Amino acid sequence: MTTVLNAFGLSVADMATSLGFYRLLGLKFEDGADDAPHTEITLSGGVRLMWDTHATLASFDPGFTPPGPHGARISLAFECGSPAEVDETHRRLIEAGHTSERKPWDAPWGQRYAVVLDPDGNGVDLYATLPA
Repeated sequence: MTTVLNAFGLSVADMATSLGFYRLLGLKFEDGADDAPHTEITLSGGVRLMWDTHATLASFDPGFTPPGPHGARISLAFECGSPAEVDETHRRLIEAGHTSERKPWDAPWGQRYAVVLDPDGNGVDLYATLPA
């Protein structure tokens, strides 16, 4: 038997709020996704990213408990086209009301890096390679 990792899932309190955050990062969703109990998109390379509301997860897992504040279950990383784009994307997300976990900085491993929390407390890293 061969297993293949082909999907990542996020548990979300409010689908529309969560998808709104990820739209700011350039992800596109089908019409009606904001009102769906489950939605997913296929990323380049064929891996799927899935969203399920807490109510959906509780409907088939009676022991499901939503994570508390900063009790994230996953972290995602988005590559930006340039160090300036890291700063711009971070600014746009913060101006839209999202929380900065770490303001943009030049990381010692050679990247401009920042971390913003999505509406459910999951860390979303923004990064770009610094010029040599």
